[in-house]
Amino acid sequence: MNDLIIQNIKQLILPKTTDRPLKGKELDDLNIIENGTVVVQDGKIVYAGEHSEACEANETIDASGKVVSPALVEAHTHLVHGGSREHEMSLKRQGVSYLEILEQGGGILSTVEATRQATEDELFEKAEKNLLTMLQHGVLAVESKSGYGLDKENELKQLRVSNRLAKKYNLDMKHTFLGPHAVPKDAKSNQAFLQEMIDLLPEVKPYADFADIFCETGVFTVEESKAYMEAAKKQGFDIKIHADEIDPLGGLELAIDENAISADHLVASSEKGKQKLKDSDTVAVLLPGTTFYLDKESYADARGMLDNDGAIAIATDFNPGSCVTNNLQLVMSIAALKLKLSPNEIWNAVTVNAAKAIDVDAGTINKGDKANIVIWDAPNHEYIPYHYGINHAERVIKDGKVLFDNRVNL
Repeated sequence: MNDLIIQNIKQLILPKTTDRPLKGKELDDLNIIENGTVVVQDGKIVYAGEHSEACEANETIDASGKVVSPALVEAHTHLVHGGSREHEMSLKRQGVSYLEILEQGGGILSTVEATRQATEDELFEKAEKNLLTMLQHGVLAVESKSGYGLDKENELKQLRVSNRLAKKYNLDMKHTFLGPHAVPKDAKSNQAFLQEMIDLLPEVKPYADFADIFCETGVFTVEESKAYMEAAKKQGFDIKIHADEIDPLGGLELAIDENAISADHLVASSEKGKQKLKDSDTVAVLLPGTTFYLDKESYADARGMLDNDGAIAIATDFNPGSCVTNNLQLVMSIAALKLKLSPNEIWNAVTVNAAKAIDVDAGTINKGDKANIVIWDAPNHEYIPYHYGINHAERVIKDGKVLFDNRVNL
């Protein structure tokens, strides 16, 4: 006897499984089954496809009028941090730039101070609350970065919190060491601090899957980023990069040359970099919620990347300063409006391609997959990015069991 059948599904979303990320026009190809059925046994998918009466189960969910999809994959977050920075909103309204706020000791450095002051348990409690919001909104695979410690003690503290969360909730969760996220005030030089972070790589390796660096004006150069990425690869890390967020330094080209699993932000990436995506499996993780929150006019050129047969994913960049939302559904809406992505492209960008960007087995509901599924209170897959700013996830199912039931009982 099966454990669960989801029956009468109005639209069943079945992203394609490949051994590489979807690229270019492939992202607009999404298999959608009308009147579908999903069958679960022992926490795994045993059938997902057209309507079938051939199976019986201990529990049946009637999904009439609903959409069913794989659980979403959140490919870029700064989940573990202390404090908040709501006071910076007034500075931004006055036209003070992100880099100017950073130079005044705000921005990342403000969060670094708050994170250093917080205990590990305090950070855990804060991050857990934000993580549960993500889960309630349909996310069951998450990447979590450090980067608000900028020293051995506090970077390890952040990574331990991230690992504790993954263990407590048995999540598909990846952890990223982002020690070179900013240069602390007391650093002798950028180069000296970067060497400290390189020397720390062996000690953080038991807690982190990826090594990341912020390659940007006023932070780390392309040359410094290359040295860090190559040192991280020697220590067995897969590598990522915060690249070309503000200025076109060539971070995307560096990521491709170094075979990074992802390059993130890419608002200012060059035409040369976008063209190089064609011959690479590096995923361009685009973060339109950040551009929106910073009130910038120019967004990452998603259409140009796809026209060059590149692979893209969409994520929130949840953090306390430049994208204060842990609602990936909202960012899906911003991706439609500002990145000019189709609904099909968006769904692939937050499932299969997001999974490739953080190397997790997620984003699909094929036979044998984990039964990590969302039932959406929506008439079709286009409706979710269309009706923005609310939670459309009706039920979030993890390993075949309902983890969150968001239905309102009046």
